[in-house]
Amino acid sequence: MFAPPKEIATTVFSRLPDRLRMKNRASGWAFGKDTAQLHSFLEGPSFDRAGNLLVTDIPYGRIFRVTPQGEWSVLAEYDGWPNGLKIHRDGRAFIADHRRGIMQLDTATGAVTPVLQEVRREGFKGTNDLVFASNGDLYFTDQGQTGLQDPSGRVFRLRASGQVDCLLDNIPSPNGLVLSPDEKVLYVAVTRANQVWRLPLHPDGTTSKVGAFITLSGGHSGPDGLAMDSQGGLAVAHCGLGVVWLFDRLGQPAFRVQSCEGLSTTNIAFGGPDNRSLFITESDSGSILRAEVPVAGRAMYSHA
Repeated sequence: MFAPPKEIATTVFSRLPDRLRMKNRASGWAFGKDTAQLHSFLEGPSFDRAGNLLVTDIPYGRIFRVTPQGEWSVLAEYDGWPNGLKIHRDGRAFIADHRRGIMQLDTATGAVTPVLQEVRREGFKGTNDLVFASNGDLYFTDQGQTGLQDPSGRVFRLRASGQVDCLLDNIPSPNGLVLSPDEKVLYVAVTRANQVWRLPLHPDGTTSKVGAFITLSGGHSGPDGLAMDSQGGLAVAHCGLGVVWLFDRLGQPAFRVQSCEGLSTTNIAFGGPDNRSLFITESDSGSILRAEVPVAGRAMYSHA
């Protein structure tokens, strides 16, 4: 249907040091994986204003800080399963925690505290990823164990005022999400359907006529993290296929960014000089990959 996308190579920017790799320790988060003893599972890359990359380690409740030189340290460790991470304009890091809901991290002290753990006395299935709008509203996905067998995953909006809205509650495994440059559309990776959905956002805060914007194939998982470039194009981390797809603003495939390590390309963040480098968490190897891309990434809420 489309011309084959041009391939972009990756290199290893940095690898999780052996001293920080877990050995002989099981995690309940690993249910459904090949083993309960994972060295790590990296997710949630997000740059702070100093150029450090914050990365989550889901099964062991750790947040790493990776310097521009590729040096690792543990910023926080707590009793949770942190997945997506985004940084607020005021410097706080917000975490979508599979076990504990929406949390916040004080990046100066490493303290992790709750923000939103239930809605109307009901806990979440397992929050997964999140993104800020320019007005401070926070959109996040609630995935849990949903999939084609149970299409009840949800997308929420936590307004800056504190009001919580459920936009959709019928999604088979909602994952990464990102807003269009004009913030009139929310894109959601629907992992187990191998699709990216397009949610029009109406002035009254609702959505309707939700559609499949991109349909993928292959991989043992599906689309995971999303990022937006400065021209409205969409970057999609395809976990289980070992690639990141770069689509133009119309949803046409333009480039295929190929992992030089494993197949679990879980999430992505633009960074580097002029925001033209793509940083990718590859969780099989516990590495962060880097690729130089033709279109710069859109500035995140933390940097705008």
